[in-house]
Amino acid sequence: MSTKGYRPTSPARRQMTGTDYSDLTKKAPEKSLLSAKKKNSGRNHYGRITVRHRGGGNRQKYRIIDWKRNKTDIPAKVAALEYDPNRTAFVALIVYADGEKSYIIAPHGLKIGDSVVSGADVDIVVGNCLPLSSIPVGTQVHNIELNPGHGGQLVRSAGSSAQLLAKEGRYATIRMPSGEVRLVLQNCRAVVGVVSNPENEIRNIGKAGRTRHLGRRPHVRGSAMNPVDHPHGGGEGKAPIGRPSPVTPWGKPNHGYRTRKRNNPTDRMIIRRRGKKR
Repeated sequence: MSTKGYRPTSPARRQMTGTDYSDLTKKAPEKSLLSAKKKNSGRNHYGRITVRHRGGGNRQKYRIIDWKRNKTDIPAKVAALEYDPNRTAFVALIVYADGEKSYIIAPHGLKIGDSVVSGADVDIVVGNCLPLSSIPVGTQVHNIELNPGHGGQLVRSAGSSAQLLAKEGRYATIRMPSGEVRLVLQNCRAVVGVVSNPENEIRNIGKAGRTRHLGRRPHVRGSAMNPVDHPHGGGEGKAPIGRPSPVTPWGKPNHGYRTRKRNNPTDRMIIRRRGKKR
């Protein structure tokens, strides 16, 4: 995949870039693998807004992704590569030898007609799913399980991958895309390769309307508000925030403020935090 530009018919269009979908082979999704997706516009079950600046956007159907890949030692052929509006990565429609169809996160480099398989003793090929104990050290992996049998939970966004650094005892050491180094049980599964659509991070939205299509409503800077509405508000002209660090509208620190609980039970699984130097 690659990025594409547009004819400069307006100032926004001049700098806008998008993803070239010419390599995707199927436009209509598989109906049997679709489900309805209700929009909540950032509201909880009481109807109160808990996440601001959400709402609107294009209608979407959810693609049912096979996160577990638990059809062991049954080969599947890649039938199509498709766009998924619910995630930044592309999805691949695979058809198993017994005729069952499912969606998986498409790895970078996967092509139509390729064969993928899940199991403990399968080849180390892009798209194959294996336990970490069967994957060689140094391999790039994605869609990693945190608990055996729970399905992939880590490293699923476009262009991301983790590296298997070491294996010792029951645990494998993995370096995450954020730089965090953590332990994962060796009987957890992972998929070989890098997630598709690596150019997603360099695309330029270009105009406000395109953001609205994604379901994001306008965000107003706190410094542009009045003091009654935001701690950063008020002052003559373009005033600084007047605090040691930025805060939320409710006075809580943000922009770098760590919110992870102290003495979290999973702290023992983290060898090196993200953002920390060696």
